[in-house]
Amino acid sequence: MQLTEWILCPICRSKTRDKIRPDTELKHFPLFCPKCKKETLINVKDRQMYIVTEPAAKTQSQ
Repeated sequence: MQLTEWILCPICRSKTRDKIRPDTELKHFPLFCPKCKKETLINVKDRQMYIVTEPAAKTQSQ
């Protein structure tokens, strides 16, 4: 039997609607929290969650 666990919101630490298994790998996954109504990009590998911080958009130079 595979053990699953809930993904916790990195902002408010409450349960989200998604679960992960030990073999789950996510890359740039948009995680939505129904409690705090925020969306966060995450990566998951080996049951470890990492928040993706993208650099701010640069303006076009002419």
